Amino acid sequence: MKVTQHIENANGKPLFSFEILPPLKGQNIQSIFDGIDPLMEFKPPFIDVTYHREEYEFKELPNGLLQKKIVKKRPGTVGICAGIQNKYDVDAIPHILCGGFTKEDTENLLIDLDFLGIDNVVALRGDALKNETYFKPEKEGNEFASDLVLQISNLNKGIYLDEDLKNSAETNFCIGIAGYPEKHMEAPSMDSDIHFLKQKIKNGADYIITQMFFDNKKFFDFVDKCRKSGITIPIIPGLKPIATKKQLNLIPHRFKVDLPDDLIMAVVKAKDNDAVKQIGIEWCIEQSKELIEAGIPCLHYYSMGKADNIKAIAKEIF
Repeated sequence: MKVTQHIENANGKPLFSFEILPPLKGQNIQSIFDGIDPLMEFKPPFIDVTYHREEYEFKELPNGLLQKKIVKKRPGTVGICAGIQNKYDVDAIPHILCGGFTKEDTENLLIDLDFLGIDNVVALRGDALKNETYFKPEKEGNEFASDLVLQISNLNKGIYLDEDLKNSAETNFCIGIAGYPEKHMEAPSMDSDIHFLKQKIKNGADYIITQMFFDNKKFFDFVDKCRKSGITIPIIPGLKPIATKKQLNLIPHRFKVDLPDDLIMAVVKAKDNDAVKQIGIEWCIEQSKELIEAGIPCLHYYSMGKADNIKAIAKEIF
């Protein structure tokens, strides 16, 4: 079932969903199920699975020269989605990236997903490689998320890359996209960010999931700006409980989001990471309550493969 249908069928009752990431290469899928099992009592209608593109590593050879090696540390997104749908009978939503894919790769991936009965995807540009300052698309690949959305939308209309195909089948993907309550790190302004968000919607996007945020006012302001600009599709807030002192610096640096001063000071004063984890849970509970009171149809949690803090939050909310 499509995410938009899940929201419609809920009739105003808030939905619980979460995101997981594939395990490091060498681990099996049981590590994924171990992170999902404790959360199934809250009846998530869908679970997102991130995609991780290749990385470059340099290995020093005996002669002192460096050998460039391409590695994919977290493979398995499609297999995990198939496993989730088979084991739990919930919708699994793979992320699809521009980076690392040609348009042909993307089309073939979408065909596989369609054959597996996967009804939803999240279309993202993806990050630059670690050795790149700016994102570089693959040769013959999609440069922007809006281009990727258009390719998926075209496939939904039976338009394939090979124009000579006759009687081509239409797919039926519900397309999610990312939104940024504090704007995308590369956007020069919030208005320009919303302009390009509207382009993704024009190209066929069906719903928005936001980047994590820790101040609900920023989310409400973002939704208000979106609605005033004519965006009407569902906007699902993305939430993450802070869990370690290190994240005070890591999260702003990695995701370009601000942390409220009250949260910062509480974490700074915490005696250890166990105390920080509890602070993060309590903060996220209050965020969740306020969002539900405002009528938000679905709350989406970034679990990063750890279920215990998400379960503590969900017990209080759902």
